[in-house]
Amino acid sequence: MPRKLKFTINDEYDGKKVLHFLKKEAGLSASLIKTLKETPNGVLFDGRHIRTMDLLKKGGVLTLEIPDSRSLIEPMEYPLDVIYEDEDVLVINKQAGLAMHPTHNHQGDTLANAVASYLSKKGKEAAFRSIGRLDKNTSGLCLAALHKHAAHLLSGRVEKTYFALVEGCFTFPGTIDAPICRPDPMKTLRAVGENGERAVTHYEPIATEPPSAGGNASFLKIRLETGRTHQIRVHFSHLGAPLLGDDMYGGPTDLITRHALHCGAIELHHPITKERMRFEAGLPEDMDRIIKGLTANLSYC
Repeated sequence: MPRKLKFTINDEYDGKKVLHFLKKEAGLSASLIKTLKETPNGVLFDGRHIRTMDLLKKGGVLTLEIPDSRSLIEPMEYPLDVIYEDEDVLVINKQAGLAMHPTHNHQGDTLANAVASYLSKKGKEAAFRSIGRLDKNTSGLCLAALHKHAAHLLSGRVEKTYFALVEGCFTFPGTIDAPICRPDPMKTLRAVGENGERAVTHYEPIATEPPSAGGNASFLKIRLETGRTHQIRVHFSHLGAPLLGDDMYGGPTDLITRHALHCGAIELHHPITKERMRFEAGLPEDMDRIIKGLTANLSYC
């Protein structure tokens, strides 16, 4: 079903062009405005067709009908942990080991395929528009927009909090500001390098197991100021403190067989209602097990 949005015109937009309202108040992208102009009943005012150059009147109701976007992804049966869902967004707690999008290595076995199946069962169809992405072996919260307008309004406006287990003893918060590059364009591997793009990672220790207590690990809360591929993994490896389980960047694999990274919280303003929303997902079993195993020696910061 197309997504219908209704706006009652107030004093500010009385006598203003429809186009001005669509850009400023509704926040539509230029491409979506073009689509609506070409869609029958795409833009109505008090139930009647109106052109973008026409003027609005106070008290009238402007209705936008955002068309469905056909999903080109093959549905795949896969259990999803859906945290929240409405007509505009979908929040999922992704398991480690599930890739986000189809690639040459993953065809039919990704989160995009699972979402296509989930929506199909509910009689819905939408292109998979992930707001940001998680690496295949990173667990945690993923946000998907269910139409073009929601994706446009959410892009770059979602705050994520990550949790990681790393080598080393971290007792104070800090910031890593180091550019990240791709040394070999044929490989996924990233590295810190002067010719890379700026990357900024903020971290705060939650607990640490110092060498004096027989260990050498820390549990960190992390926030990204930028969103480079493998940013957290590369930055902590650069410090000599790779994530536990991250064999790509030198992390030990005796306690966990995937990099110990989890997106535990996301915050956003809902693209339509503007309500401030926060979602959380507890640590997965493998990371939780490590922390419980270290509890005797952990010093909470």
